Amino acid sequence: MSETAHKILDHGDLPEGRVTTVTIGHHTLAVTHHDGRYGCLDNHCPHQGGPLGEGSIEAGHLRCPWHGYDYDPITGTPPPPFGDAPACYQVEVRDDGIYAVLPDEAPRIRTVSDAMIETMTAWGVDTVFGIVGHSNLGVGDAMRQAEARGDLAYFGVRHEGAAAFAASGYGKLTGRPAACFGIAGPGSTNLLTGLYDAKVDRSPVLALSGQVPSSVMGRGAFQDLALEGAFADVARYSQTVHSGSDHTELMNLACKTALVEADVAHLVFPDEVQVQPSDQPASGPDGRTGLRTIPPPEEALDSAVQMLTEAERPFIIVGAGARHDMEPIIALAEKLGAPVATTFKGKGQISDRHPLGCGVLGRSGTPIASWFMNESDLIVAFGASFANHTGISPYKPIVQVDYDPMALGRFHPVTVGVLGHVGVTANALADALPDSQPDGPGGGHVVEVAERWSIWRAEKASRLDDDHAKGLSSAAIFAALGAAVDPDAVIAVDVGNNTYSFGRYFEVDRHSVLMSGYLGSIGFGFPAAMGAWAAKTGRQVVSVSGDGGFGQYAMELTTAVKYNMNITHVLVNNGELGKISKEQRSADLDVWQTSLHNPNFAAFADNCGARGFRVERPDQLADALSNALAYDGPALVDIVADAALV
Repeated sequence: MSETAHKILDHGDLPEGRVTTVTIGHHTLAVTHHDGRYGCLDNHCPHQGGPLGEGSIEAGHLRCPWHGYDYDPITGTPPPPFGDAPACYQVEVRDDGIYAVLPDEAPRIRTVSDAMIETMTAWGVDTVFGIVGHSNLGVGDAMRQAEARGDLAYFGVRHEGAAAFAASGYGKLTGRPAACFGIAGPGSTNLLTGLYDAKVDRSPVLALSGQVPSSVMGRGAFQDLALEGAFADVARYSQTVHSGSDHTELMNLACKTALVEADVAHLVFPDEVQVQPSDQPASGPDGRTGLRTIPPPEEALDSAVQMLTEAERPFIIVGAGARHDMEPIIALAEKLGAPVATTFKGKGQISDRHPLGCGVLGRSGTPIASWFMNESDLIVAFGASFANHTGISPYKPIVQVDYDPMALGRFHPVTVGVLGHVGVTANALADALPDSQPDGPGGGHVVEVAERWSIWRAEKASRLDDDHAKGLSSAAIFAALGAAVDPDAVIAVDVGNNTYSFGRYFEVDRHSVLMSGYLGSIGFGFPAAMGAWAAKTGRQVVSVSGDGGFGQYAMELTTAVKYNMNITHVLVNNGELGKISKEQRSADLDVWQTSLHNPNFAAFADNCGARGFRVERPDQLADALSNALAYDGPALVDIVADAALV
C-alpha cells in the first residue's frame, strides 16, 4: 500500500505533555507530544473506539477518556499483559512542521446503505428531512453520495418531529413520499407524532432509523430500543435490515408500501450493517405497480346514476381523498348543477370563486355549505372520511365514492357505496347522465350559491372593524391575507383557533391547503411548509399558526434560513392557547394554564437570520404581509391578535 507524508502540526501547536485530534482526509489521528517526541496513533481506542485524542497523558501513558485504557503515547503499545494497540504511524519533524506518514486511502466501497439509497431514489424518493448521528452514519454517508450525484436533496432539521411533519406535508401536497431520518432511540421515537399525522391523513412517508450494533441489540445498550415494536402501530411496513438481508428488496417493499398504500413505511439499519459491502444492483418501480384508476362496478354505478337522475337538489362533498382528481368532479357538478362543498382537509380543492363552490362544511366552515347540505335531497361524497368535525348528515340519502373499501360506510350505512377511483367514477357518472340541465350548467343553484355568498360576505365585512383594543380580529387578518397571497399559493395551517378562523374566513382560489387533519397535531404548520417548499412546485409557500403552535418548532426557522427556504409564516399571536381557553369556558370550567410567555417573534425571526415584521394595529397589516411575501427568503409576520375575536 502506498503512503504519503502529511503535515499534521506546526511547531509550537501542541505543548509538551498534551494530546490532540487531527483529521487528514478520512484519517482521524491522536497526535501526542511527550518527552520531546511526537507520536501519531489511530484515534480509535481498540477497546470500544474511544477517542484517544480527547484523552490525557498521565504517568507516561496516554489514557483513553472512555474507560481509562493506557497506551504508550509514542508507539501505542499497551502495558503488559495487554497486547491490543492502536495503529501507529511514522512521524517526521521537519523545518516547516510535524508530518505523519499515512497509508493512502483505499477507494470507497459500495455499501448496503448505498444500494438501498440508490433503490430509494429510483422510486422517486429524492427528498429527506432528518438529523445525522452516531447510529446512522453509514446511511447518512450514502445520502451524502446521492446528494453529490444530484439524486437527492437532504435537509438537516433541528428536531426529528419537524422532519416527520415536513415529510407528511410533502406527501399531502404531491402524493409522493418523502423520507424522514433519525438515529436509534430518541431520534427515532421523536418521529412518531409526525408519522401518525401522515398515517391517519393517508400521506405517503418513508421513515429511516439508525440502530445500535446487532451485537448489543436487545441487551439494554445505550439508546437500544426495539424500534420495530415501537413503530408497529404507525407503520404499515416495518423491517430491520439484518446482515444477509436481501436489502434492496426491503427498500423496494418499503417504497412500494408508502406509495401504493399511502401510508408509513419504516426501515431499521443496525450500525454495522450500514457499512457492509454490497453488490446488489439498485432497482425501482418498473414492473412492481399497476394502474390504480379502477372503474366502479356497473351495479353500483347504475344505482348512483338513478339516484342522481331523480334528485332535485344534489349536493357534492369532496374530501382530501379527491385532492388530485378535482377536474372530473367539478365537471360532474357543472353537468348536474350541484353545489360543491369540501371537508376542512379538502379546503382549496374547489375555488370559492367557482359559481358552485360553497366553501368548507362543518365546524371550520361556512354557513353556505351547511345551508346547502340542509336543503339537499341527495349527498354525493368523493374521497371524504365522514369525520364528526365535518358533520355530514347521516339521515340524508348518500352516494359515497372511494377507492378504499374500508372507507365506505365507515361510521354509518350509506345508501349506495361506490368502490372505485374517484376521478374515473366521476367521469363515468357524468357520461351516464343526460347531456344538459334545463337551466344550463349549475341550473338555478348558481343563483342560490351567489345569494348565500353575498349574505356571508356581508357578515364577514361587518366583523372587519371589531376592536376590543386587545389586538386584531381573525376576520381582518384572513381578509388581508386573502388579498395578499398568490391565488395558487400553498398554505400550511396549524391547529387552534387560528385554524378554525382560517377555514371560516379565508376564501380560496387555486390554493392548496395542508393541515393536520385527523390527528390535529399542534406544531404541524411551519414544518409542513418546509416540506411544501422542498417539493419545488414553483408556488408561493405560506404557513399560518398561533403562538402556541409556532412555539413547538420555532427553531426550525433557522433551518429555513440555512436552506434559504422562501416561506412566509403568519403568526396569529394572542398570548395564549386560545382554543383551550375556549374549550374550558365551554365546559363551564375556569380558564387555567393557557397563558403563554412569548418573545417578540419579529425580533426572534431577525435574530435567526430571517426577516421579521410586527403588526400591532390594523393599519400595519397589509404592508407587513406584502413586504414579507415579497422577501426572498424566510419571513415571519407577528400579528398581535385578540383571542376573543375569532
